[in-house]
Amino acid sequence: MPLECADWLLKPTTHIRTTFGEPKDAADWFAEQLAQHCGNFAGTYAPTVADPDAIVRRLSEGDDVVGGWWVTGGRFLSLSLIACSPHRVRRDYVCPVR
Repeated sequence: MPLECADWLLKPTTHIRTTFGEPKDAADWFAEQLAQHCGNFAGTYAPTVADPDAIVRRLSEGDDVVGGWWVTGGRFLSLSLIACSPHRVRRDYVCPVR
């Protein structure tokens, strides 16, 4: 786990699950991932739904969208969208190409 979310951009491209050309596509993916796991959330801090408009806005401003939740069986679900082109904090980082 990197100290800063933007450091995920330094991973080899073979370790990146997917990339998106548009913030809307990334927001849809994030919402879909939450929906797939919603029946497994444990505790009272589970998200209800993702707000795709808010996610698009954050990514468009160069901010990351990161979430983590405990799910049943003592497991942890981590979802991360790392902004790119440019990243607000690490403008010198290059976006991965797949």
